[in-house]
Amino acid sequence: MNKSTLALAVAVGVLAQQAGAAGFIEDSKATLGLRNFYINTDNRDGDTKAAKAQNKQEEWGQGFIFNFTSGYTEGTVGFGLDAIGLLGVRLDSGGGTNGATTTSAGGTIFPTHSSSGKNAQAVNDYSSLGLTGKVKVSQTELKIGTLQPNNPVIKYNDGRLLPQTFQGGQITSNEIKDLTLTAGQIEHAKGRNSSNNEGLSIAGANASSNYDAGKFSNKFYYAGADYKITKDLTASYYYGELKDFYSQNFLGLVHNWSIGPGVLKSDLRYYRSRDNGSNGDTAAYYTTGYYPDKGLSAITKGKVDNNLYSYLALYSVEGHTFGGGYQYSNGDSDFPWLNQGDGSSNSTITDMQIQKFARAGERTWQARYAYDFAKVGVPGLTAGIIYLRGNNIDTAGKVGAAQKLTLGTGGTEWERDLTLSYVVPQGPLKNLGLTWKNAMWRNDIPGQRDQDENRLIVSYSIPLK
Repeated sequence: MNKSTLALAVAVGVLAQQAGAAGFIEDSKATLGLRNFYINTDNRDGDTKAAKAQNKQEEWGQGFIFNFTSGYTEGTVGFGLDAIGLLGVRLDSGGGTNGATTTSAGGTIFPTHSSSGKNAQAVNDYSSLGLTGKVKVSQTELKIGTLQPNNPVIKYNDGRLLPQTFQGGQITSNEIKDLTLTAGQIEHAKGRNSSNNEGLSIAGANASSNYDAGKFSNKFYYAGADYKITKDLTASYYYGELKDFYSQNFLGLVHNWSIGPGVLKSDLRYYRSRDNGSNGDTAAYYTTGYYPDKGLSAITKGKVDNNLYSYLALYSVEGHTFGGGYQYSNGDSDFPWLNQGDGSSNSTITDMQIQKFARAGERTWQARYAYDFAKVGVPGLTAGIIYLRGNNIDTAGKVGAAQKLTLGTGGTEWERDLTLSYVVPQGPLKNLGLTWKNAMWRNDIPGQRDQDENRLIVSYSIPLK
């Protein structure tokens, strides 16, 4: 029995036998989220190898996100049901500006009628329904069906019109004071621009000459523990394994320290990622960004081999947040994460609007500043800026009209992200949100083009219960 079928079976059992239970109904919540999303990406001058890529990518759509969360039936064993309904409606998109490529399953926002290249047409709308059956005993909860996990080794993406979802099962336990245990298995992902469940993969294996030629797995296992050592210090350990691709160990420490009038938050992270199964010896499963000779050979695909160290400090005082961080990637390959080729996220401190800054050999420093205007009498208005610069990147590739091979370890990239957001705090338009996100990325990496990007988002949340 697959996860969706089991979730539906649990739902039927709950509704048939326990629907009248007070907790199931009284503790339930439902909301309808409206998201109007516009994105414009300008692919600027860069390596002429990418000259056939679209110079401009632009789409606009209206999203509807329905979330229902039930309570639990009464008794020692409680049963419940969650649901998420997603609908995206195209407002503007065109073949030639929708972001579809020869290796893409869809465009920037919408699925396409085909993956035949940049002239593929966006669909008029797309939708999906996800059900999650859940069981709770004491402080332990089991969920099976549609999930949106967010932890150091797996993180769903919510950077477009509709959020990404996964199919699988997860158990969370808080039986021991100050200790949270989590374990799960994921079998499929549903992309942010898709209504279909797909297999799981990584960059380099998720596509070859066309999208259907990729290699995928239906087994991602994860488990972890978060322990609150003191009220201000939390330690975490997580393990993730994508069968036939990679295994990953994570260690983290988060500390909050009151200094003067503000609070300093320190976030220390370490990832150790290695090859698993076929990734170690089968070319079709190899990752991109592989440089066994530190960028001095033409080999660019191979097995996962990466260590990632990072530290981020944030000092918050009187509405201001000042931040700085550093990340170091070493080993033979780029940092790996679940990546089906249709948009993905990871939990590194450098996962930004455009880039991830986790290439082989890369050393990245960053500076941040954010301000909450509630401190000056404008609640709901916030603004922020982040600047990152990475260097020492291992590179190998063909550039220019002559497609000359270049090798090296000195590649660089930088990104600057601006965010301005306002959420109406009260009155008849309460929960109406307006957000502008602007990003600029520059690099000297073979095969890559510079980018400028703007996102305009209007959101509104309507409580239904």
